Amino acid sequence: MADETDGPDERLVELAHQMFDLARAGERDQLAAYVDAGVPVDLTDADGNTLLMLAAYHGHADTVRMLAEHAADVNRANDRGQTPLAGAVFKDEPDVVSVLLGAGADPDAGTPTARETATMFGRDDLF
Repeated sequence: MADETDGPDERLVELAHQMFDLARAGERDQLAAYVDAGVPVDLTDADGNTLLMLAAYHGHADTVRMLAEHAADVNRANDRGQTPLAGAVFKDEPDVVSVLLGAGADPDAGTPTARETATMFGRDDLF
């Protein structure tokens, strides 16, 4: 039996890294299968980025939609106070912005907010 001081199970750490890679790559169907099998939909990396944040930042609207439909927190900020919506605005991903707004993302959440980010980059048209 493993001692609690041994640290996290390496298999679980590897699985988590695989989930983050699937989110970054927009592998919607594979990621959905893992979430359906019990992977937490709001799993976070060492920087507090959720699967949804990673998918949004990398421009994968279909993956973002799937995660939102699985009840991912669309407003959950990472450790730097950034929300998925602000990340999508920053990366100029209008399809992701649209999906997140449709899923109830708050344009005034986070630091800076998505609305402030849009103004900063001349993309007020996103809201």
